[in-house]
Amino acid sequence: MKINTFRKNILIHKTSCLAIGKFEGRGEDGIIEEIDHALDGMISEVISKGDFKGKSNQTVVLYTNGKVAAERILMVGLGKRKDFSIDKLREAAGTAVTAVKKMGVSKLSTTLHILPSEMFNPAELGQAVAEGALLSNYSFDELKTDKEEKKNKLRTLSLVLPLNHKGMKELKAGSARGEKISEGVCFARDLISRPGNVVTPSYLADAAKKMAGGSDVNVTVIDKRGMEELGMGALLGVAKGSKQPPKLIIAEYKGAAEKDERPYVIVGKAITFDSGGISLKPSAAMHEMKMDMSGGAAALGAIKVAEALKIPRNVIAIVPSAENLPSGEACKPGDVLTSMSGLTIEVQNTDAEGRLILADALTYAKRCNPKAVVDIATLTGACLIALGTHATGLMGNNEQLKHQLLKAGEETGERLWELPLWEPYKKQIESDIADVKNVGGREAGTITAAAFLEKFASKYHWAHLDIAGTAWSGKDRPYIPKGAAGVGVRLLTRFLENV
Repeated sequence: MKINTFRKNILIHKTSCLAIGKFEGRGEDGIIEEIDHALDGMISEVISKGDFKGKSNQTVVLYTNGKVAAERILMVGLGKRKDFSIDKLREAAGTAVTAVKKMGVSKLSTTLHILPSEMFNPAELGQAVAEGALLSNYSFDELKTDKEEKKNKLRTLSLVLPLNHKGMKELKAGSARGEKISEGVCFARDLISRPGNVVTPSYLADAAKKMAGGSDVNVTVIDKRGMEELGMGALLGVAKGSKQPPKLIIAEYKGAAEKDERPYVIVGKAITFDSGGISLKPSAAMHEMKMDMSGGAAALGAIKVAEALKIPRNVIAIVPSAENLPSGEACKPGDVLTSMSGLTIEVQNTDAEGRLILADALTYAKRCNPKAVVDIATLTGACLIALGTHATGLMGNNEQLKHQLLKAGEETGERLWELPLWEPYKKQIESDIADVKNVGGREAGTITAAAFLEKFASKYHWAHLDIAGTAWSGKDRPYIPKGAAGVGVRLLTRFLENV
């Protein structure tokens, strides 16, 4: 989708549809009053009859009959003014795009970015509208053969600034920034959406190299032999059941003024298909387990955006990748693996494989001399039960790092909720025959998984993001279509900028 920004008189701007925003309750702004007057009070009538109240993401379409240049006016509710946030604007833009796509309109103009100046600056508004529109417009249709299904996308979005409004330069810069961030999210969504017979560890490594081509990102891939030399017994143990060889993907971006400045490291779990291994999952919804590499996709997406925005930080993405399948050679419950750190791990459940591959990746991260390490993973079904689909679980060993991530979550709408990582939880993963076991029982499964990871991340500042509930959406949401959410890309981008 192409995004334009320009200045023009709203009443004479020709477009198939003009989307405008309205808050709930009384009180209008100049644009609505101007359009309402030109439409002989049509907006006032719709409101007075209760057909439109301005509730969040409510919509109504008005046909102008030539009274203004726009053929249609799409009103989008912004909710109560006191509850408004930049994410509400992102949702409104996504709602507008969804509505016009259903009408078969391929070009949309909008003034959603026109809000009272004290709320947000033009750059923030332009970015939010661009993100909401682009992310809502996303669909994974590359495997469909019906060309008609591929046509139902918005082609052009025009952000129109009235003649008497300032901030065109900032609005344009913000929308351009929103485009670059959305490209990173959609890159991640594509990787997650592609089926497991396409996205293998080798495919993911090649995709990382292709993404880095012509940019300031350098990609290194460690193969099975390299892992054996490093002693990555945990990662290799998970990969034993599959014919697909494991890969450790390392993508490095040096954006800091001092190239030897200590980096921030993002470790992303990338199980390209998770059957559960010998501890086989139930068949229901197993087809969705192609998304068990969402953390790795987010890590690569964040590196892509960091380079595109030229964020002045050194950033390294470490993506351990494997398939988890049952076979005559697969790791079995009761097996003991020796990790790269030297710690021995009793495998009591082969479906708790994500923490095993992360263990070796977190140990490898120490070699980077990091300022901080953030791992992101679809790690535990327990997190979905605890927090649902609206929040990512957060745990870690450094208060400042956790605070920075929480702040970034609030600012991007990819919200986090911290869970405790107290000493009693750590006792649940004590093993009778090895240094640690990979499961801690039914209770507090999200926390005991993090307690396991902490054993391999104790030498640096570390935080863990469990995206099991937020990585995949079971229904369409304002700017997250059903399927892969690409969660983590915008969050990690904002985190890297804020630090």
